[in-house]
Amino acid sequence: MNQTSILLESGTNELEIIEMFLLEPGTPGPDGAGGAPEPQYFGVNVAKVLEIIEAPAELEPSASSTHPSFLGVIPLRDMVLPVVDLSVWLGLSRVPTRHETVIVTEFNGVKSGFLVSGVTMIHRVGWADVEPPSRMLAELPGNCITGTVRLGDHFALLLDLERALVELGAVHIDLPEHAVDKDPERPLRILLVDDSTSVRFLLKRNFESAGFEVQALGNGEDAWNRLLELKAEAVSRKVPITSLLDAVISDVEMPRMDGYTLTRNVKADAELSKLPVVLFSSLISPSLLHKGESVGADAQITKPEFGGLTTQVRAIIEKKRAG
Repeated sequence: MNQTSILLESGTNELEIIEMFLLEPGTPGPDGAGGAPEPQYFGVNVAKVLEIIEAPAELEPSASSTHPSFLGVIPLRDMVLPVVDLSVWLGLSRVPTRHETVIVTEFNGVKSGFLVSGVTMIHRVGWADVEPPSRMLAELPGNCITGTVRLGDHFALLLDLERALVELGAVHIDLPEHAVDKDPERPLRILLVDDSTSVRFLLKRNFESAGFEVQALGNGEDAWNRLLELKAEAVSRKVPITSLLDAVISDVEMPRMDGYTLTRNVKADAELSKLPVVLFSSLISPSLLHKGESVGADAQITKPEFGGLTTQVRAIIEKKRAG
């Protein structure tokens, strides 16, 4: 699967997802006998999937595994691939079947495999059709659902697979820089947009520790509406937008409006285009940089670089002010 051939156009507020499923035990009938296995559907962005392979028969968890979902490693051409049992990580029961599937993914520079019952097809959907999880679900510890979307006659849950890798220790999150006091004369004000409650909390804490004033929102649509409010306020006060906000820091994958569309909207607006937009996502890679460039992003930073993000954003803002 060639990642560069997928969604070459940016800012369309669309994505392509691979739909996969886990077979759970069926509901017992009146006689107590178990029913036919029932599929539970999930989705992941195609841009994060390298390939799909048949699962080796010998995949089993080891007593020495660091996490019960970790199935060990398998050889895959010139690399050794760690494999995670997605059903165990999600806390679901899976009915084992023949010819199960491993989805080989790459994000944050890490290649991993996720064992599932099977894969159905690729769907092209609009982010406007993706509903964010309820507030109660989003704030649950360990939540890994970033949204739900209807696919034909059923719904699929979009998964935050990066969270699994963080929990398994495959991806390390750098600590932020030392705390910096805010400058009361010229505070650094940012709008932070990320659909993950845990990432949003971590980023907000890091930026505030680095001396920033932070407004944090959960999707691009809410962020765009907030930017329009700030623009109206700037007009009514007869001041430039940069007197109210210094930069926008946005994830790429978000329900309702993605980061590429948000960036395109900002850069197409005569007043809001004065604001730098920094895309911060696990999708940022050399082969996909053209997406952010095509919508006018001022910088694109990959998500493992939590610690250096505040330094880079500060430099962008200071350069903008000086210029």
